[in-house]
Amino acid sequence: MVRWIMALAAILAFHPARAEVDEIRFAQQFSMGYLQFNVMKHQDLLAKHIAALGLPAVKVTWITFNGPDMMNDALLSGAVDIASGGMPGLLTIWAKTHGTAQEVRGVAAMSQQPLLLNSRNPAVRTIRDLTEADRIAMPAVKVSAQAVLLEMAAAREWGDAAYDRLDKLTFSLSPPDATGGLLAGGGDFNAAFTVPPFQNMQLKDPAIHTVLSSDDVIGPSSGGTAWTSKKFHDANPKLYRAMLDAMQEASEFIAAHPKETVAYYAADTKMRIDTDLMEGLLADPKFKYVLTPRATLRWADFMHKVGRIKIAPDSWKDLFWPEIYDRDGS
Repeated sequence: MVRWIMALAAILAFHPARAEVDEIRFAQQFSMGYLQFNVMKHQDLLAKHIAALGLPAVKVTWITFNGPDMMNDALLSGAVDIASGGMPGLLTIWAKTHGTAQEVRGVAAMSQQPLLLNSRNPAVRTIRDLTEADRIAMPAVKVSAQAVLLEMAAAREWGDAAYDRLDKLTFSLSPPDATGGLLAGGGDFNAAFTVPPFQNMQLKDPAIHTVLSSDDVIGPSSGGTAWTSKKFHDANPKLYRAMLDAMQEASEFIAAHPKETVAYYAADTKMRIDTDLMEGLLADPKFKYVLTPRATLRWADFMHKVGRIKIAPDSWKDLFWPEIYDRDGS
């Protein structure tokens, strides 16, 4: 028996661990909220941490989406493995799949940053000034962080029963297109609720001003998050660990190397980005790139109260897989 065990150990020593899957597919968005993914791609960090765990190389694929709707559909269909988006996107799919074989939970938070509703209508100084003549572009109606923030603001202004009072003014448009249209003026919309750096690029036009900030509505909270299915999480424990380690290293890289991070983002978006402006944003203490979730229940409590989700988590840990439970989340 001893000889058999030693022989088996020798065989395993000469055969490296097999990867659970041979490809991992990430879904990302246009926002600065997911810069860890840009860094991971350009620094090849996932390959580094996969190798450190003794796994063979894995193909990494990056797919860009505008908003959480199609991304969540792709995750449930198995077309992507890791999704990213705002907290409402995670809460929506978590509540939809809770207790099922398709259960989805968060991998980790990714960032905190204010989201701004900007307008070029000089008569609109607060949301109370919005009228039927105003149209608001946002990444996705109903389910995006911007959509839920506008509903939170409406509930605060007119009462919970009127939380969706401004929904009729909103429509879906990608942040780059919304920014181009708002800066051009004269189109069929005069306001945009987008993401950095696009919202900040808009404000360089003196005709555009901020009507509402997420900080005024919900305070500092996790904006960008990543999530995955139970199927992927349970079947790929080593690859999952390598991914979390890569995300952590990427977070530290962002803090130490803002100029390189901005260059990676500009290269990936393939758009003209004001790099000086973006570097300035990374120096702003309101912009944080950490994996620890913050203020998740503020989003959840509101969405449950108005019926956006049918169940609510009792703790932030209900929303995330256990690998980050040692963090001081909220």
